[in-house]
Amino acid sequence: MHKASGVSKPALALLFSSHAKNPSLTICLPLTHLPLSQFLFIFPSLPFHCITMAESTSIFPCFLFLLSLYLIISNGAHSYDKMNFNLQKSQKKQHGTPGCLLPESRREKGAIILEMKDRGQWSGKKTNWLEKQLVLDALHVRSIQNHIRKKTSSHIQDSSATQVPLTSGIKLQTLNYIVSLGLGSQNMTMIVDTGSDLTWVQCEPCRSCYNQKGPLFKPSNSSSFQSILCNSTTCQSLQSSTGNAGACDSNPSTCDYVVNYGDGSYTSGELGVEKLSVGGISVSDFVFGCGRNNKGLFGGASGLMGLGRSDLSMISQTNATFGGVFSYCLPSTQAGASGSLVMGNQSEVSRNVTPISYTRMVPNLQLSNFYILNLTGIDVGGVTLQASSFGNGGVILDSGTVITRLAPSVYKAVKAKFLEEFSGFPSAPGFSILDTCFNLTGYEEVNIPTISMHFEGNAELNVDASGIFYLVKDDDASRVCLALASLSDEYEMGIIGNYQQRNQRVIYDAKLSQVGFAAEPCSFT
Repeated sequence: MHKASGVSKPALALLFSSHAKNPSLTICLPLTHLPLSQFLFIFPSLPFHCITMAESTSIFPCFLFLLSLYLIISNGAHSYDKMNFNLQKSQKKQHGTPGCLLPESRREKGAIILEMKDRGQWSGKKTNWLEKQLVLDALHVRSIQNHIRKKTSSHIQDSSATQVPLTSGIKLQTLNYIVSLGLGSQNMTMIVDTGSDLTWVQCEPCRSCYNQKGPLFKPSNSSSFQSILCNSTTCQSLQSSTGNAGACDSNPSTCDYVVNYGDGSYTSGELGVEKLSVGGISVSDFVFGCGRNNKGLFGGASGLMGLGRSDLSMISQTNATFGGVFSYCLPSTQAGASGSLVMGNQSEVSRNVTPISYTRMVPNLQLSNFYILNLTGIDVGGVTLQASSFGNGGVILDSGTVITRLAPSVYKAVKAKFLEEFSGFPSAPGFSILDTCFNLTGYEEVNIPTISMHFEGNAELNVDASGIFYLVKDDDASRVCLALASLSDEYEMGIIGNYQQRNQRVIYDAKLSQVGFAAEPCSFT
């Protein structure tokens, strides 16, 4: 049961009797809801229910026990619909360049665990990144919705090689998390994305490449690299993975690929196979894109890891090794924070603090590359909201989107309840797609309403405090915004972004077609 909004904590009074021969401890529970400090003395006018403990009971230990019990009860009641948001800890503080270290990996209890880092920290971005992020996130979401319309429309036009549809709405600038993998004999830093299918890296010789940290992949230095032929079945599978059929114009002996993204970023090159190393486990004949022409702000990463659902995604290609199961814990953007990507179904290596709750993946043949879930409700401050859009059409779970997008009716209800619960703070101008902002200058910490998302099968995603507020500037609290946004149309498909997935263990089980959620303080160590 949810605690009713606005009800004060129950109070507890302790009274020592004055009988010298029969000392006793009396517990008095006032039948009103007033602060504890007002009940340290007895007020005859208030109704109490009192219990006297036997004289054989030690007074002082009982006092400590009862005080502890009160604190547990009061804190429990308080935290059920409110949580603490520490503004000082949420502000990024740069100390040298520790984020430049490559993500690590390890094996534990049969599982492969890859360290995940915030891409902005790792690349050393310090200037106006947060401001650019939301603008590009808006383009990213618009591209997803356009892609969905094309896929679900009955009047789909054929696409030429120069008019490439967006495969899954990926906008690389907003993909915040990276891991390190082995490709051949080289280590590559890869942006992690569940909404993309094709894994690709920049290759030498490169006709046009963006700046990346570390050397580009050199196929000529690898004895295990092979190009994929244009007439192969693998080349033909590019259509479902990238939205483009493999082209054979430049070189009939190779399978050329092109992937365009919503902001004008792109990658093109040829498909190849290579030995993939994931935390010391080798996967032979891994198909990937060897990018020769690449444009975009990718934070110095080598390329992108596609964790989508098509045949060319990493999950499908490593199914024999990892069983089609992976999970991640996305860390916050605080300096030094790290999370983990676990390949394989090894739940015992997770450090979740709540039980894992599962919900089924909603089947959709037209959007089969997406992870779609049925969102059945949202609680704000422990109060269940009412909206007509719950349970209609499903929502996409996407690590590439930053801010969660909700149907207008749902967002309106969430916003109204949040403002009701989080009142008394000065407002601030909206920012980009975020329209509910506050000026929290001078506050070290504030209590904010909890937000919980409910899915079919009683699965629950309790949003962490770090996923509720978005600091527009990473060094002050003059504009702090509710990290949720509205879609432009009631019939567009909602998206659960990575900001609301922070400090959660999110499990993707393609074999059983289910996704699980559990709270977990993210850490690689």
